[in-house]
Amino acid sequence: MRRHVRAVRGTYALLLIGLVSAPVACGRFGNADNTKEGRRLVSVSKQHTEILYAIGAEKDLVAVDVSSVYPPATRQLPTVGYHRALSLEGMLAAKPTLLITGGRNNMGPEPVVQQIEALKIPTAEFAASGSDLESTKALIREMGTYFQQESRADSVVKTLEADMARALSRESAPVDTPSVVIIHYGRANNTYLTILGKSVAGQMVRWAGGRMALPDSAGMRQLTSPEIIAKADPDVILLTDFGYDRLAGLSDVLALPGVGSTKAARNGRIYRVEENDLVYFGPRTGRNVEALRALLHPAPGS
Repeated sequence: MRRHVRAVRGTYALLLIGLVSAPVACGRFGNADNTKEGRRLVSVSKQHTEILYAIGAEKDLVAVDVSSVYPPATRQLPTVGYHRALSLEGMLAAKPTLLITGGRNNMGPEPVVQQIEALKIPTAEFAASGSDLESTKALIREMGTYFQQESRADSVVKTLEADMARALSRESAPVDTPSVVIIHYGRANNTYLTILGKSVAGQMVRWAGGRMALPDSAGMRQLTSPEIIAKADPDVILLTDFGYDRLAGLSDVLALPGVGSTKAARNGRIYRVEENDLVYFGPRTGRNVEALRALLHPAPGS
């Protein structure tokens, strides 16, 4: 395991003093600062945030990025911006003694990242990438060791393994493989931000007994032509909450160009799903695969 916690330098302390009286507007839901004494953790990775809660290491968490929405308790915390659009003011207002990230490449914008680095905010760095199931189990155990929650982390991994074994035991069953399109956002100028085959969601669809109707080599891509979705003609369309909740409801979804003519629309197989259930591997992945399978292969009469 690789751990690196850097000392807080004087520049950071001085800037904190200068900003401590400044108004803060980083709470997603208008909540007051969640001020705690002692260690102050800030997580700017939704995957790491969920693992913190799963292993019981969340008690000193004082702020997260806006994509950290699971478990629901995270919604009571102030935010420091989106992990690729971080707010330096929000970060300093949180007064972190430890910053948890998914790696430098997952943070932005670059000028803010450079300022954060210049302030020498202590950072926990983990060797396991969490980019596939095995490295995610390694990440859970690594974080358990880091936060002295080894037993809890081991239990989380064992539960994940049992959940995945149960989900994959159904993978070889003789069922059809419905084609799936996942729309992350679809409204502005009829541009569709879609999640594609080379993604966590794509892997989960395959585990759940489906196939991606747009098996692109990328993980996510903007589609500027609604005809691409119409031509793919998926059996199932999944809209993440990020996009679905910006529409007035199913009627607006059906009105999206290229969507209304698909088999999914004709057969009533358009579903709202939570983004955090699909876009990263974590403690709930096995259960999420099972829930996805239930959508792709509903029980007769359901």
